[in-house]
Amino acid sequence: MLFGRKPVAAAFVLWAFSLSSSPAQKTVSGDFRPMRTSRQYAPDTFTLDDGLSVIAAALDWRSNRMRDCSHLVHAIYDRAGYSYPYASSSDLYRGTNDFRRVTDPQPGDLVVWRGHVGIVVNPAQSVFFSYLRHGPGTDSYDAQYWRRRGQIRFYRYIKGGPMRTPAD
Repeated sequence: MLFGRKPVAAAFVLWAFSLSSSPAQKTVSGDFRPMRTSRQYAPDTFTLDDGLSVIAAALDWRSNRMRDCSHLVHAIYDRAGYSYPYASSSDLYRGTNDFRRVTDPQPGDLVVWRGHVGIVVNPAQSVFFSYLRHGPGTDSYDAQYWRRRGQIRFYRYIKGGPMRTPAD
């Protein structure tokens, strides 16, 4: 198995998100542009598409060399093209200049406890991807095991943050 306990569920979640991506409208020129929705994103943070690219990199993860959650998350973000200086889960929990704390997570955001970090896959079902007991896999951050770990925080990647320059 590539992803531990729930590989089929993880693939299904990604597929379901691809079906329910943000609505679009066709313009006069034929271009598709996102419709305005109640959930607007800051221009310097991840969009839904950015988050889905991180999830795709996570679900395509095939290395067993990572032995902890923070190195796995760091490698996945790097593989998806969103680099940041390595930070432990404890550092991420306290906050870094590369991520902005949010209260309404979207796919691709970090879900962080003191001592553990993962990547939000499906916030509606509280599903995240991380290094679990038996290797990389998915689980629910609402499960009792994770609730016992204490306060949960969500962070969204800041594009063009302090260690990066804008690609434009």
